[in-house]
Amino acid sequence: MSEVRSAALAEQFEDLDQQHEASSLGMWVFLATEIMFFGGLFAGYSVYRGLYFPGFDAGSALLNVKVGALNTALLLCSSLTMALGVRAATLGKRRELATFLVLTILLGLTFVGIKLGVEWHHDYLEHLAPGINFAYEGPNARAVELFFVFYFFMTGVHALHMVVGVSILAVLLWMTFRGRFGPERYNPVEMAGLYWHFVDIIWIFLYPLLYLIGAHH
Repeated sequence: MSEVRSAALAEQFEDLDQQHEASSLGMWVFLATEIMFFGGLFAGYSVYRGLYFPGFDAGSALLNVKVGALNTALLLCSSLTMALGVRAATLGKRRELATFLVLTILLGLTFVGIKLGVEWHHDYLEHLAPGINFAYEGPNARAVELFFVFYFFMTGVHALHMVVGVSILAVLLWMTFRGRFGPERYNPVEMAGLYWHFVDIIWIFLYPLLYLIGAHH
């Protein structure tokens, strides 16, 4: 085993293939627990949407479909830059890896900024945030409020995952500048990429479930 290989290989593994497989297995197990968590949220939302569809339909119509579509486009672009970053890491292209990590971070921060600073702020000013300040003059007001309970909780949890992902990528960017990654050691970048793609996929489900049921209005 070469010196470079021994530097990239943790002592508990026999070779780099075994180390990579262990990392992948660990990440997929973690993502399975995340799927169960979000699956419960989606199931609860679907049940109550079926029970109170007119109110959920009215609540969805109050959301800005175009802003949601913009955020969807941002996340799709971030998945592309993350995938290109993983490829750059496997090829040992340090400068390209740093560039794609920066782009992914910027796209993620833009998403969070629009979600929290624009959409949530607007909803709060319109008295759509559930609680004592909630105000809706139309019919099915309680069902509309229930819709916004799901909306704020589900998008809030998703935004939290985005912040975690951005933080991970920031650490990877620092490690990239330190020369920690190369063709034989790119597992952290690849595992972060899996997490990032998972969070993006969650939004692909959230967008139609929350925004599009009332889009015909």
